[in-house]
Amino acid sequence: MFTVGILDGYVDEPTCLGVPPYISTYPRYIAGAVWKNNPSNIVKYYTIDQVRRNPLFLRNIKEVDLLVVIAGMVVPGRYLSGTPIDPGEIRIYLGSIKKPIKLLCGPAAKHGFGVEGGLKPKSIEVVERIFNGIVKGDSETVIYSLLNQNLELEAIDLSEKRKNEQSIREYAILGASIIKQHPFYPDALIAEIETYRGCPRSITGGCSFCIEPLHGKPDFRPMKDIHDEIKALSTNGLRHIRLGNQPCIFSYKAYNAGREEFPRPNPRAIEELFKGIHEVTLGFKTIHIDNANPGVIARYPEESREIAEIIIRYHTPGDVAAFGVESVDPKVIEENNLKASEEEVLEAIRILNEVGAKKGWNGMPELLPGINLLFGLKGETSRTFKLNYRFLKRILEEKLLIRRINLRQVIPLMGTPMNKIGDTIMRRHHELFKRFKRKVKEEVEKPLLRNMLPVGTILREVFTETVVGKTTFGRQIGSYPLLVGIIGVYDLHRFMDVTIIDYGYRSVTAIPYPLHINTAPREAIEALPGIGEKRAWRIITHRPIRDKKHLIDVMDDPGVASSILPYISFQQ
Repeated sequence: MFTVGILDGYVDEPTCLGVPPYISTYPRYIAGAVWKNNPSNIVKYYTIDQVRRNPLFLRNIKEVDLLVVIAGMVVPGRYLSGTPIDPGEIRIYLGSIKKPIKLLCGPAAKHGFGVEGGLKPKSIEVVERIFNGIVKGDSETVIYSLLNQNLELEAIDLSEKRKNEQSIREYAILGASIIKQHPFYPDALIAEIETYRGCPRSITGGCSFCIEPLHGKPDFRPMKDIHDEIKALSTNGLRHIRLGNQPCIFSYKAYNAGREEFPRPNPRAIEELFKGIHEVTLGFKTIHIDNANPGVIARYPEESREIAEIIIRYHTPGDVAAFGVESVDPKVIEENNLKASEEEVLEAIRILNEVGAKKGWNGMPELLPGINLLFGLKGETSRTFKLNYRFLKRILEEKLLIRRINLRQVIPLMGTPMNKIGDTIMRRHHELFKRFKRKVKEEVEKPLLRNMLPVGTILREVFTETVVGKTTFGRQIGSYPLLVGIIGVYDLHRFMDVTIIDYGYRSVTAIPYPLHINTAPREAIEALPGIGEKRAWRIITHRPIRDKKHLIDVMDDPGVASSILPYISFQQ
């Protein structure tokens, strides 16, 4: 019997996210491998944030037989509830620990440590001496072999890969219970679900910067395996999932996948997949997707429209289909083998707007596209920035809705064509990128938010995460959740309904809904439309306010008093 420790330093890959509130497939599959070896084995799971807050967790790590460190940010991101581990922390926390056997797993082991967009990844050489092994293959497969060989590293191949997607079935199901050890369990934890590995566009090389084509042609997981894994997660108390671990959910079991670069979508397969998920997720609060190829959607509008309708039938609102647009500059598209032209992307956006723009029960649109633009790619010039800006303005002028815009600089990863280019283009265009980002924030993102969520929109079940000054910040659970600044200080890690009253560039300002006028903090009352400081003090000095008539009597303007009634409650 073995005791295995998992230190989750989080991953952020093109097709997999594991930064809280997400838990990636890595710790779940690894735990499944440990328990497949022997159900009596013990698995101790810790996140890097737990170690940061309380280094005493390291005492527990010293007591295990095998320590598996999961790491690798290969897609630049912005995080609120956790920060991926960096090589310096590995040296600080693990550098002096001799026992146990230590393995590095995840994208960092294969491609290095991404630090931030625009910078070359750090080589694993900076931490290599700390580990007994660097796992270049599939973590769960290697660890299962290692346990079967009684922890004899010399007896296994650290580059061993899974045979196919069917081979992860047991790992995925057996490892589901590890979620109970995550600090965000059960209320706010969302599990990333894998539907297939590989990229349909790998037959032409795929995008120049992406690691997914390195997995080869698509290998689809059997539907029953996906359904049974989600059922196991549900049995263990999970209530949030995202089908994000694939390059394009619209291409799951697509016709001629592996033979055509843009395979025709298969609505019948998507219906079967989502219907089966629905049957095992009764009571779930979040069922979302992630990546979708706009080139596929534009080429097959009828099939894609049908698939979007199927997803909406079985998902939860606030869903986002992330479009990896990267650039609309024809030269950049050609030199980096990108997915779609500007017109194709716009057509894909229109299709999802037709089907998914309507509001759902939680206040968010049902299903909208998200736009990823990536800078520092081959062929990029100053004209690229102008073309990308014009593209975003066209979205605004057409009054199309998109959930969010991600502006990032490429990380030139080892193993990808962009690694040969490195950061030369990014360094040359760094100031251009900064100006572009500022311009998009001010002139595009804020108006898009206003169009999508007018003042007075009620957002349901916002999970409070942190307090800064006199503002509590939270998000709904799901794909690319909108940041909500709630005026006032409230308990953390609870769900609140809120009313939108104002906008940042990428966030909204809100007050609790309904606002209990007799107990609410002054700051929240001031924020009500038309109230301000003087009227807020008038309300506070006359509390408790009994009813509408009493409120009108207290206020100097009956019209203002009546206008705030939809936002408030007289509960005492």
